Amino acid sequence: MLNILSQDQLDLILRRHAEIQERLAGALEPAAFVALSRELAGIENVAKAIQDFRGQAEEAAGLEALLADPATGAELRGLAEEEFRAVRARLFDLQQELKIALLPKDVADEKNAILEIRAGTGGDEAALFAGGLFRMYHRYAELKGWRVEILSASEGTSGGYKEIVAEIAGRGVFARLKFESGVHRVQRVPETETQGRVHTSAATVAVLPEAEDVDVDINEADLRIDTMRAQGAGGQHVNKTESAVRITHLPTGTIVFVQDERSQHKNRARAMMLLRSRIYDTQRQKRDAERAADRRAQVGSGDRSERIRTYNFPQGRLTDHRIHLTLYKLDKVMTGEALDEVIDALVTQHQAALLAAPDSGAA
Repeated sequence: MLNILSQDQLDLILRRHAEIQERLAGALEPAAFVALSRELAGIENVAKAIQDFRGQAEEAAGLEALLADPATGAELRGLAEEEFRAVRARLFDLQQELKIALLPKDVADEKNAILEIRAGTGGDEAALFAGGLFRMYHRYAELKGWRVEILSASEGTSGGYKEIVAEIAGRGVFARLKFESGVHRVQRVPETETQGRVHTSAATVAVLPEAEDVDVDINEADLRIDTMRAQGAGGQHVNKTESAVRITHLPTGTIVFVQDERSQHKNRARAMMLLRSRIYDTQRQKRDAERAADRRAQVGSGDRSERIRTYNFPQGRLTDHRIHLTLYKLDKVMTGEALDEVIDALVTQHQAALLAAPDSGAA
């Protein structure tokens, strides 16, 4: 009944699901327990979708047999026909859910994310907008129960940020935020504008999956590590020790800079985590670009220079240009409350693109 996988392959998924559950109930080494727990999390939804679909299919088959039996009375037949129509409708929905559950998974979806926001064109207004975007994502993370930690920040002269980098930790963070990468444009009247004219400025958002040691192999010999004094707003030295760390990955030219008042050791660890994530993301983008050559229907290109969204404050309007979505609830989006409406639409569109090209793999 499904064209995605054979019944034998579906049986194999269910057997593996049961096997993992059985092994997790026994004594395991910590590393094996973590590995199996991750695998179980990856197929839990698939196993449930298979079970739900098969249960409904069995019910449909039973009703079909009842309707085909000449001995079925008129009253019972009428009830069975009505029930059969409802079961078939539910069966169609479950089949769609199963197809989505069986889509190739992005291996980075369950990872934490590195959020980078940089002010673009627009001077002080762009920095203020970058600050507004960070508050939006920070509030959204709070609503999801995720943890946010600022890794580095450069404040704007009139508020906001020229640049801010933060780690967002929690379950499925990257899966929810990965379509936020790109250029975000704002249209509003700045507080300093005396004529009431609407100005346009922009900020660039990059969302990277947080890489672990096993994801990227970095040779210490390929690194140049510089230390310097951390600096605060206006360029004042905030301490007298060289706690700020800049790491350059010589083969790729990737540079990361992290400063914190407290600890050079902590800054180095943060910088290495950020470096791994940027290199890992570069590798992912290269693979995705190769895979996407024949799949242009995907949501966005992943290109950081692509203008993806406009925030029009005078009209209270948000427009996502990739999926032609417009919402007139900008205030709730900016507080994180309505951001799920945008993200859900992006995820749905992405799934539709994958269903249309099931052999192309996950993005």
